[in-house]
Amino acid sequence: MKRISQKLAHMLLSAGALVGTAAHAVNDLPGGPAVRQLNLPVGVTKISEEQHLLHTGMLITCTVLFIAVFSVMFYSIWKHRKSVGHKAANFHESVTVEVIWTIVPFIIVILMALPATKTLVAQKDTTNADLTVKVTGYQWKWGYDYIKGEGEGLAYISTLLPAHRQFSNNGAKGAVPDNYLFEVDNPLVVPVDKKIRVITTANDVIHAFAVPQFGIKQDAIPGFVRDTWFRAEKVGDYYGQCQELCGKEHAYMPIHVKVVSAEDYSKWVDGEKKKAAAKADDPNKVWVLADLVKRGEKVYAANCAACHQANGKGAGPIKALDGSEKVLSEDHAVQIQILLKGLNNGAMPSWKQLSDTDLAAVATYTKNSWSNKTGQLVQPAEVLAQRSK
Repeated sequence: MKRISQKLAHMLLSAGALVGTAAHAVNDLPGGPAVRQLNLPVGVTKISEEQHLLHTGMLITCTVLFIAVFSVMFYSIWKHRKSVGHKAANFHESVTVEVIWTIVPFIIVILMALPATKTLVAQKDTTNADLTVKVTGYQWKWGYDYIKGEGEGLAYISTLLPAHRQFSNNGAKGAVPDNYLFEVDNPLVVPVDKKIRVITTANDVIHAFAVPQFGIKQDAIPGFVRDTWFRAEKVGDYYGQCQELCGKEHAYMPIHVKVVSAEDYSKWVDGEKKKAAAKADDPNKVWVLADLVKRGEKVYAANCAACHQANGKGAGPIKALDGSEKVLSEDHAVQIQILLKGLNNGAMPSWKQLSDTDLAAVATYTKNSWSNKTGQLVQPAEVLAQRSK
């Protein structure tokens, strides 16, 4: 019986070890979170280094003060307890003691406040930036617009790769990639050793743009413009997430910043401008149904499937597009206006940031997918006409 118990215990320990190994198979992500990370990252900017130093210094200072104060207190309580014959003293205030416990804490607070204030002021100094990028939070993706500096005029949307979302929907079974829920289709690309000003705002609800390795976190609020900055001193990939609860897809709103050399950045800008020129669609172009449906499928997968599902059935309060009267309507303006302006106070967000062709494509795709076999074709010119209404 004893041997059986020992074997059973050994089997349980072995199984636990295997489960533990599987549960922690993911490794540290360079430029992102680390497994069992407890402290702030040192980071790759002066600000993040100063934040780490301040955090460590404050923690040590508070720990020393805590130990010192409570040591004196507990020593006094124990040494002068009544059971060993000590009697409580009967006296009023002591000017010396009052002065000491007023001046000493004041000096400590000043010594802590000076370096913290210096770092805080430096965090908000966004002047003399080499590159300015407007970052817009959407449910649930980021929009990047290069508005000043090299790359001015570039703009794109950054979205979590659908494969990672599907991986999450399946319970993250199997080998978990180190960049799980961090890989996006279009990272924010910036040059190394350049001051990057980040202007934040939002299209729908409050988001927060945060990259721990840069030591930045700035709320993105609809109707308001905030800013922050960073200067990365090392080439690499750095990751963050929206840090303001912004809805049911909040966990699927990663930030990927790719820091490259000045030479590689110039090459990237040149390549992106060529791509943008090639993709620039004439809204007056007349499309055939098959081509527009094919393009619309990609737009739907990147922007709509997260809520309405790949099968168009919706989920919970999210309305189904399969069989929807608004989608089936022969009056194309009904669906176009919803795409442009949203619905139900932002429950369905506005997608006006997409091009006329992309909106026409996704409208056409939904009108001709699943059981929606209408044969209707929405041309980009119709979307353009509806923008001013």
